[in-house]
Amino acid sequence: MVTRKTTKKYKTNEICSRFDISRATLFRWESEGLLTSVERDWRGWRVYNEHNLKDIEKIMKGKNAG
Repeated sequence: MVTRKTTKKYKTNEICSRFDISRATLFRWESEGLLTSVERDWRGWRVYNEHNLKDIEKIMKGKNAG
């Protein structure tokens, strides 16, 4: 039997609350290519995963360093 590791999925509002950023900032990072591989659900809404969270943490650290 093959078991599939399920990864936690996060909605846009969960990401914004967790990192204290606006939706506009989050979407801008995606459009600028800083945040890649953002999935979409059946409605076309963005769904973020653990990989995206790590990317956001890197972006945040980079902004605070400079």
